[in-house]
Amino acid sequence: MVSEAPRVARFGRTERTLHWVHASAFLAMFATGLALYLPLVAQVFSDRPLMKALHLVAATAWLTALALVALLGNRAALRRTRRDLERFTADDVRWLRRRGPAPQGRFNAGQKAHASVQAALAVLFTVSGALLWLGERNTDFRLPGTIALHDVAMFAGGALVAGHVAMALATRPALEGMVRGTVPADFAAAHHERWKPAPPTPRAPVGLARIALAIAVAIAGGACAVLLAGDALG
Repeated sequence: MVSEAPRVARFGRTERTLHWVHASAFLAMFATGLALYLPLVAQVFSDRPLMKALHLVAATAWLTALALVALLGNRAALRRTRRDLERFTADDVRWLRRRGPAPQGRFNAGQKAHASVQAALAVLFTVSGALLWLGERNTDFRLPGTIALHDVAMFAGGALVAGHVAMALATRPALEGMVRGTVPADFAAAHHERWKPAPPTPRAPVGLARIALAIAVAIAGGACAVLLAGDALG
């Protein structure tokens, strides 16, 4: 029996959960958004109120799920990942310019740039989406350009995700890191030379107060989604 090649831990459960929650919610919002704003797609899904309700439910579920992951997950691991993504080095600049050797850390410069742009787009989605929803109830929130901003952010996010998926499929060990949490040790050494893999951070026990707060957040998010859906269908 051939033993598996050595592997190192790259992402913990919390990090992977956050990634897949964001990815699945984005796809749901992107699909329903296309049905709302592209005439050709709207003809296929002619029930606009239903698509609008599903879009709002997906957005509310996205924000609620992110809050739950941050609340119940390994926050130390999330802080470590945020620091890794925020720190651009001289090697990162060389990597982006393709000028000479540029050893990378746990994330390469392209992944850091992608994460930064996606975070900015998430803020734009949330703010512009909230203004669009509020603008239907109060004309003071009907700001010019809000729809265009929301649409441009949607298409920019879609293009980024398409490129991200293509790169992930082309670099299978990197995809394994987000699916299994580990990558082959030789892949890490070859593509992330500056990264020093460390044992996974122990996850602290979840207290009753945190569970109660998580349940309250989930209930509030679900109630909001029901209200939004009912309002859209009405």
